[in-house]
Amino acid sequence: MAGSKPYRVHAQAWLEIEAAIDWYEQRSSQAGVAFIAAIVDALEKISGAPERWPEYLHGTQRFVLRRFPFSAIYLNSHDVVDVVAIAHNKRKPGYWERRL
Repeated sequence: MAGSKPYRVHAQAWLEIEAAIDWYEQRSSQAGVAFIAAIVDALEKISGAPERWPEYLHGTQRFVLRRFPFSAIYLNSHDVVDVVAIAHNKRKPGYWERRL
Protein backbone atom coordinates (compact mmCIF):
# COMPACT_ATOMS: atom_id res chain seq x y z
CA MET A 1 0.00 0.00 0.00
CA ALA A 2 1.48 3.35 -1.02
CA GLY A 3 2.33 5.63 1.88
CA SER A 4 2.06 2.84 4.42
CA LYS A 5 4.07 2.93 7.60
CA PRO A 6 6.09 -0.21 8.37
CA TYR A 7 4.91 -2.33 11.26
CA ARG A 8 6.41 -4.81 13.70
CA VAL A 9 4.44 -7.55 15.40
CA HIS A 10 5.52 -8.41 18.96
CA ALA A 11 6.61 -12.04 19.40
CA GLN A 12 3.78 -12.71 21.86
CA ALA A 13 1.26 -11.19 19.44
CA TRP A 14 2.48 -13.72 16.83
CA LEU A 15 1.83 -16.47 19.38
CA GLU A 16 -1.68 -15.12 19.90
CA ILE A 17 -2.27 -15.17 16.14
CA GLU A 18 -0.98 -18.74 15.86
CA ALA A 19 -3.13 -19.93 18.79
CA ALA A 20 -6.24 -18.37 17.27
CA ILE A 21 -5.48 -19.88 13.85
CA ASP A 22 -5.10 -23.31 15.47
CA TRP A 23 -8.38 -22.88 17.34
CA TYR A 24 -10.30 -21.84 14.22
CA GLU A 25 -8.70 -24.53 12.04
CA GLN A 26 -9.76 -27.22 14.53
CA ARG A 27 -13.32 -26.16 13.82
CA SER A 28 -13.02 -25.41 10.10
CA SER A 29 -10.13 -24.95 7.70
CA GLN A 30 -12.16 -22.19 6.06
CA ALA A 31 -12.45 -20.38 9.38
CA GLY A 32 -8.69 -20.58 9.84
CA VAL A 33 -8.07 -19.10 6.40
CA ALA A 34 -10.67 -16.39 7.03
CA PHE A 35 -8.98 -15.46 10.32
CA ILE A 36 -5.58 -15.18 8.61
CA ALA A 37 -7.15 -12.94 5.93
CA ALA A 38 -8.76 -10.77 8.62
CA ILE A 39 -5.41 -10.31 10.40
CA VAL A 40 -3.60 -9.44 7.16
CA ASP A 41 -6.36 -6.96 6.28
CA ALA A 42 -6.17 -5.39 9.75
CA LEU A 43 -2.40 -4.98 9.56
CA GLU A 44 -2.61 -3.42 6.10
CA LYS A 45 -5.32 -0.97 7.20
CA ILE A 46 -3.41 -0.02 10.35
CA SER A 47 -0.20 0.41 8.35
CA GLY A 48 -1.98 2.62 5.82
CA ALA A 49 -3.57 4.97 8.35
CA PRO A 50 -2.45 4.22 11.92
CA GLU A 51 -3.86 7.47 13.30
CA ARG A 52 -7.37 6.52 12.15
CA TRP A 53 -8.32 4.17 15.00
CA PRO A 54 -9.22 5.34 18.49
CA GLU A 55 -7.00 5.60 21.52
CA TYR A 56 -7.22 2.64 23.85
CA LEU A 57 -5.37 1.70 27.03
CA HIS A 58 -1.86 2.70 28.13
CA GLY A 59 -1.25 5.02 25.15
CA THR A 60 -2.15 2.41 22.54
CA GLN A 61 -4.72 2.37 19.76
CA ARG A 62 -7.11 -0.43 18.87
CA PHE A 63 -8.40 -1.87 15.60
CA VAL A 64 -11.41 -4.15 16.19
CA LEU A 65 -11.79 -7.00 13.70
CA ARG A 66 -15.32 -7.23 12.34
CA ARG A 67 -15.82 -10.94 11.80
CA PHE A 68 -13.80 -12.28 14.72
CA PRO A 69 -13.82 -11.32 18.42
CA PHE A 70 -10.26 -9.96 18.35
CA SER A 71 -8.56 -6.59 18.29
CA ALA A 72 -5.13 -5.49 17.13
CA ILE A 73 -3.57 -3.33 19.83
CA TYR A 74 -0.75 -1.10 18.63
CA LEU A 75 1.52 1.86 19.32
CA ASN A 76 1.87 4.41 16.56
CA SER A 77 5.32 5.97 16.76
CA HIS A 78 6.93 8.39 14.33
CA ASP A 79 8.52 5.79 12.05
CA VAL A 80 6.85 2.43 12.80
CA VAL A 81 3.66 0.82 14.08
CA ASP A 82 4.30 -1.68 16.89
CA VAL A 83 1.55 -4.28 17.18
CA VAL A 84 1.72 -5.38 20.81
CA ALA A 85 -1.23 -7.77 20.94
CA ILE A 86 -3.86 -9.56 18.95
CA ALA A 87 -6.23 -9.70 21.87
CA HIS A 88 -9.45 -11.65 22.24
CA ASN A 89 -12.14 -9.10 23.09
CA LYS A 90 -13.33 -11.14 26.10
CA ARG A 91 -9.87 -11.42 27.64
CA LYS A 92 -8.85 -9.13 30.51
CA PRO A 93 -8.24 -5.65 29.03
CA GLY A 94 -4.66 -4.48 29.28
CA TYR A 95 -3.14 -7.92 29.99
CA TRP A 96 -0.50 -7.07 27.37
CA GLU A 97 0.69 -3.87 29.13
CA ARG A 98 4.06 -5.40 30.10
CA ARG A 99 4.88 -5.65 26.38
CA LEU A 100 5.02 -1.88 26.00
